[in-house]
Amino acid sequence: MRPSPHHARSARGLLGALLTSLVSLAALLTTASVAQADTTICEPFGSTTIQGRYVVQNNRWGTSATQCIAVNDSGFRITQADGSVPTNGAPKSYPSVYNGCHYTNCSPGTNLPAQLSTISSAPTSISYNYVNDAAYNASYDIWLDPTPRTDGVNRTEIMIWFNKVGPIQPIGSPVGNASVGGRDWQVWSGSNGMNDVLSFVAPSAISSWTFDVMDFVRQAVSRGLAQNNWYLTSVQAGFEPWQNGAGLGVNSFSSTVNTGSSGDPGGPGDPGGSTACRVAYGANSWQGGFTADVTITNTGSSRVSGWKLAFTLPSGQRITNAWNANMSGSSGAVTASNVAHNAELAAGGQATFGFQGTSSGAFTRPSGFSLNGSACTSG
Repeated sequence: MRPSPHHARSARGLLGALLTSLVSLAALLTTASVAQADTTICEPFGSTTIQGRYVVQNNRWGTSATQCIAVNDSGFRITQADGSVPTNGAPKSYPSVYNGCHYTNCSPGTNLPAQLSTISSAPTSISYNYVNDAAYNASYDIWLDPTPRTDGVNRTEIMIWFNKVGPIQPIGSPVGNASVGGRDWQVWSGSNGMNDVLSFVAPSAISSWTFDVMDFVRQAVSRGLAQNNWYLTSVQAGFEPWQNGAGLGVNSFSSTVNTGSSGDPGGPGDPGGSTACRVAYGANSWQGGFTADVTITNTGSSRVSGWKLAFTLPSGQRITNAWNANMSGSSGAVTASNVAHNAELAAGGQATFGFQGTSSGAFTRPSGFSLNGSACTSG
């Protein structure tokens, strides 16, 4: 009913108040659906799965003091890290997320162990959160063995030190420098008495990086610490703390192992397989807020059945509501997954979703996207 001129102002005011309340309620409800409770693990060797394809483990073995991790769908953070051990010895734990097999605990749908000679590429991406009031390294581990074992200690461990804080150093001694994956590294080699260890230490902290695991595997082969008929059994990303460690976190992690020319085994579009993709990210921003429209294009030749798009929101941005996708996380590392009506992506097909959020400071766009664990091009 149209209000009379006499009541127009008060009616508009009531209508405005009502609309504001409804918008606020909708935002609150949507935000509640975005935020999901973390899973807390304090058991020394407790673990859980995320994204239906990775295992997150607490893996506290060097001390009896309590260590707890809070796990979400993108990664984990250390919430309690009591106790300390001497910095000239072994660390107290290795809380981590992995693809593959670790002491008989294999991640869902993994195609590891895989023989090195059959692996064409192993793209991976990692984003870390660091703290300064601790002694630790941020380490990406690559495990190799002459047999396709899924239990016990492997013959060779490759460690990529993304960061180190405190008076700690890798096992063995420095053996020179190397350029791997377009970056320069100090290389250490030695043995911990159980397995050989080849370490690549970054000259300064790396907070996030997308690279090919096989670049480092080939280094181990060329140095005589592995052979092409050996097996890649797991890739793992986490932290080795000696002292404290609360606040350290893996914001996001992805790992795909492509064998031969056809990618990971599995049906077309299986989340465990390689997915070729392109992402277009359109945004409108204003002081304090923004909207984003995201279009995913399947540029591969196989159908994708069910998709998860992972990316990291720049600092200061937070999602308040979304449409045409389910969101895991509202800031930092987030994951958008399909809803019922857009789960299927035919070869060359597209899916579009969007979200609204708040922002502070200069507005910037996410720098990279990965679909079902595979990096996408932008454009």
